[in-house]
Amino acid sequence: MLSPYKIGIGGAMPHPCDKYQTINAGAAMSRHSRYIVALALSFTLSCLTALAVTHSAAASEIKIVVNKVPITSYDLARRAAFLKLQRKKGNLRKLAEDEMIEDALKRSAVDGTRIQIADAEVDAYFERFAKSNKLTSAQLTQILGQAGVTARHYKDFIRTQMAWAKYVRARLSAEKRKDENDITKQILARGGEKPTATEYILQQVIFVVPQAERGSRLAARTKEAEAMRQRFRDCESTPQFARGLLDVTVRNLGRKLAPELPDDWASLIKGLEQGQTTKVRQTEKGAEFIAVCRTRSVSDDQAAEMVWSAEENANGQGKETQEKILAELREKANIQRK
Repeated sequence: MLSPYKIGIGGAMPHPCDKYQTINAGAAMSRHSRYIVALALSFTLSCLTALAVTHSAAASEIKIVVNKVPITSYDLARRAAFLKLQRKKGNLRKLAEDEMIEDALKRSAVDGTRIQIADAEVDAYFERFAKSNKLTSAQLTQILGQAGVTARHYKDFIRTQMAWAKYVRARLSAEKRKDENDITKQILARGGEKPTATEYILQQVIFVVPQAERGSRLAARTKEAEAMRQRFRDCESTPQFARGLLDVTVRNLGRKLAPELPDDWASLIKGLEQGQTTKVRQTEKGAEFIAVCRTRSVSDDQAAEMVWSAEENANGQGKETQEKILAELREKANIQRK
């Protein structure tokens, strides 16, 4: 299972990258001036890169244009600040320009597809990263802001790489189909059977706890969530039941094949049957659990493609395709430096 704190070629699921160092939240928040640069954002360049396109209220100049998409001095300043947090060495301005040009190329490729990354996916990653460094989302936002990066830049950073990951996976799959006409044939040719994957239809139940009230209410809300979980019968009756409860959100997550499950929930969901639920977890949103509405075993090309992609990812075989795509994009790109 891939780590929930890294993003890579595997698609919506993150790709294994360098380990992040843990931060003491109290020290980070009480002495920003001394420890802000010590924030452990040790990403490898191939795992986390992005494009930020939001402009500051302050004046900024267009410095680079990539396929008609402007990159401003403000964008470059935020990326340079981000590289500083990553403890990168060398000419940070030049590194920032190189990264942002590459990210603009990635975005231009993704923009021509149906690939979209929901705000909820980006926010969930942001939350998990903060938690991995013993910070709340609000604390991470404050640290990024004081460092000159901003949470918006980091979230754009996350969104771009998630989309690029899906794009590369799609290209990998297309190339496999072109070579063999069917990914499943490749797996069968290796002597294996056509792969299957469990498909889950999921529902998420959140007992919301505002950040300001976590200390006083989280434990009680966790007990309430556990009581509801114990009484759970089916997904159809959950919304009606939740209407009688205060600040409870019910979200239908739709269909997810096993390889698509979010890493922070996957180990709890796998193996569950229809009508069962995960244990209650305390998250940034409050106390929550996920219910399994239905399951079925899927044995088709979609499952085969996902299993194949996971194997490609684990073996690092997608790197060559990624580099090939970037080379193609650079060759066709119109890049102007001001």
